[in-house]
Amino acid sequence: MYEKFYGLTRRPFSILPQAEFLYLTAQHRTALSLLEYGILKPSMFSLITGDIGTGKSTLVRHLLARLGASISVGVISNTHKAFGELLEWTLQAFGLDFRGKDKVEMFQLLSNFLTHEFVKNRRVVLVVDEAQNMTVDALEELRMVSNVNADRHHLLQIILIGQTRLREKIRMPVMQQFAQRIETDFHLKPLSMEDVEGYIRHRIKVASGRDVPELFETDACRLIYRISRGVPRVINLICDTALVYGFAAGKQRIDLSIIDELHRDKQAQGGWLFEPGSDHVGGSGEVEQIPTRATA
Repeated sequence: MYEKFYGLTRRPFSILPQAEFLYLTAQHRTALSLLEYGILKPSMFSLITGDIGTGKSTLVRHLLARLGASISVGVISNTHKAFGELLEWTLQAFGLDFRGKDKVEMFQLLSNFLTHEFVKNRRVVLVVDEAQNMTVDALEELRMVSNVNADRHHLLQIILIGQTRLREKIRMPVMQQFAQRIETDFHLKPLSMEDVEGYIRHRIKVASGRDVPELFETDACRLIYRISRGVPRVINLICDTALVYGFAAGKQRIDLSIIDELHRDKQAQGGWLFEPGSDHVGGSGEVEQIPTRATA
């Protein structure tokens, strides 16, 4: 709608995960390095947590894309309250047929697959997204599944992605054995005011193929920071709508008045639908998705 008007080739602020738009702040670089180290080390469990919309899944997606053909990836993202047999979900994540098999046969199927990949010198990583929804029993079952590792070799590596309450759950006394298996972890925080401005300009540059620092004025970026509290997904929602406002007004730059008008309109309509820093952004939880397979 507004792309041609602003000289953009694509929408710069989609809430869908796009690895090419990833903006690496100092904390994101640290988290990425730790995750990569956890895989190459290798670690049995790696953990990445943060509030909704802080870019957890996008960061892991970027990491897996960088590792490429040297890794086989399975993803479990359906960890709602009715989440059932974890072994079945694990086999399904790797495209293995578990139907008609009992637990012993399923465990042997997984073991055979991991051994086959190990012989081919390929690492196998299971990504569990939305892991904060898992019960203590499900997390304990995941720990048992990790026992498929043999001798000194980590045949299966597991990356847990979750909201802040996942970290709180793992700290429970009953989870001590599980916590001791997590070798690398990082907690992502919202962006600082300086990072918000850099984040906005980075995404504009990627979407336009050139540096356009004047498109979002500094004062506008500062108000976006105050409204969003530094949560990347919320920043995207605000900036995308601001570009529509600017296009409708025929303004070549997004200044403070546009963000102020947008904010006032939202307040008049009952307020924003999100609450940055909570577990209810947009009312639907995480929307970032990782490809279900990332193999050669």
